[in-house]
Amino acid sequence: MSHAEAIPAATVVVMRDGGGGLPELLMVERSRAMSFAGGALVFPGGRIDPGDHLFTDTHEDSAARVAAIRETIEEAGLALGLDCDAATLAKIREDLHAGRPFAQLLAEASLALDLDVLVPFARWLPYGLPHRVFDTRFYLARAPEGAAPLVDGSENVRLCWITARGALDAADRGEAMLIYPTRRNLERLALFDGFDAAMAHARRFPVETITPFVESRDGVDWLCIPEGLGYPVTAERMDRAVRA
Repeated sequence: MSHAEAIPAATVVVMRDGGGGLPELLMVERSRAMSFAGGALVFPGGRIDPGDHLFTDTHEDSAARVAAIRETIEEAGLALGLDCDAATLAKIREDLHAGRPFAQLLAEASLALDLDVLVPFARWLPYGLPHRVFDTRFYLARAPEGAAPLVDGSENVRLCWITARGALDAADRGEAMLIYPTRRNLERLALFDGFDAAMAHARRFPVETITPFVESRDGVDWLCIPEGLGYPVTAERMDRAVRA
């Protein structure tokens, strides 16, 4: 599959201050019925729709930011870069679920998006998978004050606020499933004591497209990513890696 055939997608790591001194991340558990990452714990996000290009410039990053904001509303009922009350947000979410265009809903409510609330963090493009391949841009965002997300109950069956280390530990205990990119990103996010530290770190590393590759080490295959992109762990045994 060529780069052009990959499905453009976007996801966002929403962070809030945690009671234990470590930031908590908003994660959703995918329905096991979903063909991609069924049953996995992931960050809110999804594919970039044609309508996400309608009220931005032609740069793919802008459409990806719109998609990340739209998907977070759809999946978690959480508004990023959007100044509106709870009733308006609930109506927009309901209309999105009904298939109405996001740009039209914002125009009707006289609302504009602040795309700058999203900080570029990573871009992953895995190949060699037995299903559709996604070219996914990851962003960081600070949780809005008083955020009270609600699961959509269709694509996702549960949502939670959890620390990066907490999610990794849950997976190691067999209580959660993490696909390879999510695990690597959680290991990176576990380095930070808050949103500001994560944002500063992200800005030190220009976003490069990450395509995992297989490397044999002493007769054992490892799934690897390049060094120097901000990730503390860059390899995992193939027989332990979850590739959706």
